[in-house]
Parts: sequence; structure tokens; C-alpha cells
Amino acid sequence: MKQIKNIGILIILMASMISFQSNAQARSNENENKDETATMPDSTQADFNFKLIDKEGNTKSLADFKGKVIFMNMWATWCPHCIAEMPSIDKLHEEMGDEVAFVMLSLDKDFEKAKDFDKRKGYNLPIYEPGSNMPTMYQSSAIPTTFVIDAKGNLALTHKGTADYSTQEFKEFLNSLK
Repeated sequence: MKQIKNIGILIILMASMISFQSNAQARSNENENKDETATMPDSTQADFNFKLIDKEGNTKSLADFKGKVIFMNMWATWCPHCIAEMPSIDKLHEEMGDEVAFVMLSLDKDFEKAKDFDKRKGYNLPIYEPGSNMPTMYQSSAIPTTFVIDAKGNLALTHKGTADYSTQEFKEFLNSLK
């Protein structure tokens, strides 16, 4: 009888441990995926009050791209996830660069590093550095972060984390925003 009682206690302990491990794994998976999120807001007007400085030192405004679909990616050379998604962004830029305004916003403290990286990799992406304070709606605690603004000036997508932007599905999404 004592042996049956001990086996019962052992089974309960093992079931508790399995349940605890399953819950811990679920929480871990939730945390791992928190840095990769995409949201599509409901017709939020984009903030165009943002100055940019291009590779040649010229100042532009995000407002200069009004009327076009805008793909704005915040990245840095020291960010491995940013570097990982660059080939897909470069491919997208090669295929849609005439139809979509690309704003590759470097968050490097030294803008020369970003320009050197772009040149070394042979990308020739339109790289900018912030020329004014970043509007609140574009401030993010994660990089890479990508914002897509439709041709009407609405924020159509916010994506935090790495993505493959060269897919046919994403190109069709961009085309639907014209």
C-alpha cells in the first residue's frame, strides 16, 4: 500500500514537472517572437515632418516622397538582423526602386560606416541619416524596423524584426498601396 502511494506521488511530481517545462517553453517562444511583429494600422496618417540627410550631405524631407509608396527601414551596421535582411531589401529595391521611394535610415553614430557598408556590399541603396528629431510614430525600441507608407500618406505597415522583403506577396502588397 505504501508503495502504491509513493508511485502516485511520483506520478504527480512528474506530471507537474512536465507541465512546468511546457509552460516555460511556451513563455520562451512568446518572448523570442516579440521582436518580430508586423502591424497594419487603420488609416493612421504618416508624419512627414522629418528631415533626412543623404549620402552626399543633402537635406531632404520625408515630405519630398509624398504621393509615392514609401519603404522606410531603420537599420545599423552593428545590427546582425539588419544585415541579414539587406539582400532581400536590395533585391526589392532593384525590382521596385522606380515605383517605391526607399528610405534606408541608418542609426549608426558614424554615418560613414553605413555608406562604406553600402558601397562594400555593392548595394547602392538610398541611405539616409536623421536630419531632425525622429517623429514619435517612428520611434522604435527594436531594429530593424520597417515602416511602409501608402501613396495617400497613411501608415500601412509597421514591422519590427527581420523579414524577407523580396517575396512576390510583399511586392503585391506594395503595388496595392499605389
